[in-house]
Amino acid sequence: MMETVNGEGANGSSHLALPTSAPLCEVIELDVETDHENGLNRSVISRPGFGSSGRPIPLLVNHFKVSVKNPDEIFYQYSVSITSEDNRAIENKVLGRKILDKLYQTCSSELFGKKFAYDGEKSLYTVGPFSKKKYGFKVVLEDSYANRGSPAHDGIPSESDKRAKQSFQEKSFKVEISYAAEIPLKSVVLALQGSETEKIQDALRVLDTILRQQAAQRRGCLLVRQSFFHDDSRNFSDVGGGVTVCSGFFSSFRPTIGGLSLNMDVSSTMIITPGPVIDFLKSHQNVRDARSIDWLKAKEVLKNLRIKTTHSNREFRITGMSEKPCNQQLFSMREKKENGTYDGETVNITVLDYFTKHRKIEVSYSAYLPCIDVGKPKNPTYLPVELCSLVSLQRYTKALSTLQRTSLTEKSRQKPREKMQAITNAMKNYHYDDDRLLASCGISIDKQFAQVEGRVLEAPKLKVGNEEDLSPSNGKWSFKNKKLFSPIKIKFWAVVNFSAKYDASFISRELINCGMSKGIIIDRPFSLMEEDPHNRKYGPVVRVEKMFDYLLTKFIRPPQFLLCILPEKKNCDLYGPWKKICLSDHGIPTQCICPLKVTDQYLTNVLLKINSKLGGINSLLSVEQLSCIPIIHDTPTMIMGMDVSHGSLGRPDIPSIAAIVGSQSWPLISRYKACVRSQSSKVEMIQGLFEPQEDGTDNGMMSELLLEFYRTSNKHKPTQIIVFGDGVSESQFNQVLNYELDQMIKAYQLLGEGDPPKFTVIVVHKRQHTKLFKANGPENVRSGTVVDNNVVHPRNYDFYMCTQPGMIGTSRPAHYHVLLDEIGFSPDALQNLILNLSYVSQRGSTATSIVAPVSYAHLAARQMGQFIKFEDLHETTAGTDNATSLGSIPVPKLPKLDEDVEDSMFFC
Repeated sequence: MMETVNGEGANGSSHLALPTSAPLCEVIELDVETDHENGLNRSVISRPGFGSSGRPIPLLVNHFKVSVKNPDEIFYQYSVSITSEDNRAIENKVLGRKILDKLYQTCSSELFGKKFAYDGEKSLYTVGPFSKKKYGFKVVLEDSYANRGSPAHDGIPSESDKRAKQSFQEKSFKVEISYAAEIPLKSVVLALQGSETEKIQDALRVLDTILRQQAAQRRGCLLVRQSFFHDDSRNFSDVGGGVTVCSGFFSSFRPTIGGLSLNMDVSSTMIITPGPVIDFLKSHQNVRDARSIDWLKAKEVLKNLRIKTTHSNREFRITGMSEKPCNQQLFSMREKKENGTYDGETVNITVLDYFTKHRKIEVSYSAYLPCIDVGKPKNPTYLPVELCSLVSLQRYTKALSTLQRTSLTEKSRQKPREKMQAITNAMKNYHYDDDRLLASCGISIDKQFAQVEGRVLEAPKLKVGNEEDLSPSNGKWSFKNKKLFSPIKIKFWAVVNFSAKYDASFISRELINCGMSKGIIIDRPFSLMEEDPHNRKYGPVVRVEKMFDYLLTKFIRPPQFLLCILPEKKNCDLYGPWKKICLSDHGIPTQCICPLKVTDQYLTNVLLKINSKLGGINSLLSVEQLSCIPIIHDTPTMIMGMDVSHGSLGRPDIPSIAAIVGSQSWPLISRYKACVRSQSSKVEMIQGLFEPQEDGTDNGMMSELLLEFYRTSNKHKPTQIIVFGDGVSESQFNQVLNYELDQMIKAYQLLGEGDPPKFTVIVVHKRQHTKLFKANGPENVRSGTVVDNNVVHPRNYDFYMCTQPGMIGTSRPAHYHVLLDEIGFSPDALQNLILNLSYVSQRGSTATSIVAPVSYAHLAARQMGQFIKFEDLHETTAGTDNATSLGSIPVPKLPKLDEDVEDSMFFC
């Protein structure tokens, strides 16, 4: 189970990536195991009923009712093949759309004027069929996008100016269209009535494609899956480093109990800040002048970006940089005679001289800088940097810095009423009803937010120290003047300070004083170790190793705990190496801090994490402390959370990190053990659940969790297991049930157990686009708000729940999908359990946005994923003992945690 880095699909979750050339109606399955021997082929359960507990509340939701007057219409899918004159396949989506637009303009009579929707790749759709099943066309684009990147008459002249001029004027393409499949619109109507239909996702995808085409054609938007973004400076907000956040809108059709609806939401994406290339580079590298730019880094970040020249207003794609500056970079050109012809003589001339003397274009500061290359490897074409500007709406897909993320969060916030107004305006402005394809199906879309009835569940009571009760208010509580439920004692510890701006002595004193007020007895630190300033010139790994070597000279035995002060918050390069050397190499619990301000609240949050890592308990649910959690208290039950995180976009060599956590010490549901493994890049199913060995043992993650549950639960085996997975798309639900669940059962059986336990399997989507709004107030909905009517699936068992308090911006509810429930929860019992599991996180004093086990799995994967710089390791690990091969790419193994910390909550 996973959360994909590639974003969300039409339903607000990630989708299984199907080959784009395949007809939508084809079913393409992953090669997963099913237990054919026992005849098991599980499918997703239907909704057993609706919840009723809680206080009713009227709500609005960003779904808009869709009416379908002609449900008997049929969509016809056609496969599209586009090739250039030299038979190269055209894969650029923008160019593909322009070619198909031109085809419609020039050849519509041959297609009987039939309007079609094109997905930008391999498929187009019509309402009703074309007259023939196969067509072939020649499409000519004149002086258009087809010539972007052709440098004739803009950079240095090419060898054949005449040929270049002809290329600039027109370019032809071959388009083949052939019948692929029929997709009945009625499948949507049947699904809305609760019937199972194979083609509903296909029909919805056609409708979504129509929306995408409308955005592409009418508004020239950047399309990112089901989101679209305008080239409008009013939508741009600079977040620093040459990066801009661009706001836009998400739209997708969804089947619901209330009928077909259009889900419309505000969306955002990161783009390269448009404007002069030199300004972008200075901002990206945080330098004051052009001479300070690192041009090796510049070459890497600029490659494949699109630019427009200021002197000719033409657009190109960057292929590289010149090796020498503009005033030294030579190229050969033929001299022009007085009669305008060229002779066979060639001369060497610098790029600077060519532009200033032959083109009469002034070049000033960039004369001493490298040139931008927009040509081909064997035929470079150079442009002075100052004549180039980055075009708008180019996505930025690299990781953001801490400052950029902070700025992004601040500039993306919208209060509930602001978001509602933005969505309302979009629905009015986009005129979806005017689309000919939608109109031909009799599809019309309401402009009003859908109304639903929500319920606010009562928050659970908490127990803290001295048997005191805590009553959370709107998902928040405070430990002020409170003792922790089970505080630890810290006798032998030390402070390691990598930062020159923090006083380690002051921080340690404040931490001790704050700990005393919470019941944690902390002795004075054994040592305060400051980093040698000379070591700051080294890389992060060397800095950490030198500090630890210094630490080892101070201690005759491992300290109980290490407090590490980092010089930068979050994305500090020291974090990963420090965690690895402490947790993996030496088995020492550690807490990293980088306080902007040392306050009592900050220190309390730090102590909550420290107490959890060292085995203490900060708070328990009252029902947990009294051992009276319904269905769980009288039957040994393990609760699991699962997550897979992936590397950055465009890096198939970076492995994914899979993590699962399992509850300990039944009947408690607040303590967890984590298991983390690396696996093949972008693989969504967890591969390390069951790993049988030749000696009959199992090295899989599931076995580890089962054994730890048995050890900490007074020798009880779990007879019930509740599994929460993060982010799996609806198209993969059956794979979860027939692959991952089977792996868990096999791991249980290999331990010598009898009948497998009863399972309840739930998937949660956090990054989804359904938002809940109060019908009679501007505030966010309250923590504990649940919706299981009107906008939920017409057949499947799902609901929305908002548990985290929405203090700023607009709350986003989590979307829970119940795939299997052998345990037999009632809707009220399950919803209350999920609410309770959002209050058991030991990391802070607010409810989590999703259940704590999934949140913990995400934290464990993210933390251990930083143990290794996979970008640097990929080539060195191939063929070594430290790599396992899953598919064709070797996967480096994560370092194992030391046995002293492997069963702890190190991820808190």
